[in-house]
Amino acid sequence: MNWNGITVGYALSGSHCTFAEVMPEIKRFVDAGANVVPIVSNTLITTDTRFGTAREWQEQLTGITGNEIISTIVQAEPLGPSKLLDVLVIAPCTGNTTSRLANAITDSAVLMAAKAQMRNSRPVVLAISTNDGLGLNAANIAKLLVAKHIYFVPFGQDNPIQKPNSLVARMDLVMEACEAALQGKQLQPLLIERHS
Repeated sequence: MNWNGITVGYALSGSHCTFAEVMPEIKRFVDAGANVVPIVSNTLITTDTRFGTAREWQEQLTGITGNEIISTIVQAEPLGPSKLLDVLVIAPCTGNTTSRLANAITDSAVLMAAKAQMRNSRPVVLAISTNDGLGLNAANIAKLLVAKHIYFVPFGQDNPIQKPNSLVARMDLVMEACEAALQGKQLQPLLIERHS
């Protein structure tokens, strides 16, 4: 697919252990010619963890994309009227973000961007990373699986013995899932073996 002229909203919610895995995927879009707009939840802006500091992640995002980070609801709201984004991917998409999206709660920049995309009947691609995907969040994932304009990066259990409810997407398939979503298709197979 030719990504020149395509604007990708790349949103990250607070699965900090997954940030290092998705940074190369963001670069793939940029290298392919896409304009990538970084959108982040509050945790990426404010939280330092053993996986890296908030400042380090912000610097990586702006360095890779060359664009300013959208981090507030106020900054994300114009994405609707402007119809800026051709596709929005949330990767990683935590259980917290999944549950809010499934229940129409808009309390972060990431969720406002998703609401804007759905308003415009444009694709939203979710790369889930949640410890309770087969627990309480299973109902929310099910709601989103049948929602219009929402697509998933193929996912599976990442540690079925020690964390039997945990589901994580194949982050290396983010670009392929977005390409399929732009054609109105769900990348298949959706359920994969993910554990190591």
